[in-house]
Amino acid sequence: MGWMMRERPVAAKRVRMTSRERREQLIGVARSVFAAKGYQATAIEEIAERAEVSKPIVYQHFGGKEGLYAVVVDREVQRLTGSIVSAFDAPTPRLIAEHGADAFLRYIEEHEEGFRVLIRDAPVGMTSGSFASVLSDVAVRAERALAEEFERRGFDVSVAPMYGLMLVGAVALVGEWWLEHRSLPREQVAAHVVNLLYNGLHDLEPQPTTRSLGRRPPPADADGTGIDATTPADAPTADTDTDTDQEHPG
Repeated sequence: MGWMMRERPVAAKRVRMTSRERREQLIGVARSVFAAKGYQATAIEEIAERAEVSKPIVYQHFGGKEGLYAVVVDREVQRLTGSIVSAFDAPTPRLIAEHGADAFLRYIEEHEEGFRVLIRDAPVGMTSGSFASVLSDVAVRAERALAEEFERRGFDVSVAPMYGLMLVGAVALVGEWWLEHRSLPREQVAAHVVNLLYNGLHDLEPQPTTRSLGRRPPPADADGTGIDATTPADAPTADTDTDTDQEHPG
């Protein structure tokens, strides 16, 4: 009868979460799934299953997949924006570049899932509260700093927005590359970014031109063929044979 005296194992009692705790749990689970699969391939059923709740619980908190995705993205946008914009408080352009590059890469390092969510597919028609909106906001801040520097140097201030987009876009692309190639430490990647961007800004030309594309194409004549304006009208063209002694194959 000894076997009858053995105690049955007691099932672990599930701790009941508060509404706020459940909401945070669902956000964390959804972030992981969205990062791995993207928005389109993610199903509410999978999020509910991983969180060990029923689908109605997810709908109760967020109204559906798009609502849950919007909350996840908003969290990451605020986190990324907050980490980058503080770099613009640095006292010199060099330090702004260093702090900005490092802040962006640090966000990727510490919040990899969040960054993957931002760069993956989003609901159709979603324009605000996205990675693109973050880059746009940061580019505007970069534009302001560049405009001040351009004005000090006597450069054309109207092109500052273009330079702001170039700088922010370059850092963003390097960040996406570094997400998959971690052979270099964050500090070293930031140093290389600053090496190109800051030193490039330091030696900017006030009136830049390309070496091969700076010359305008020759105007077209009445027949639609090009005439080089630098060539005299009676000068032989490239396909005219001016060597009277040249032998022609018979």
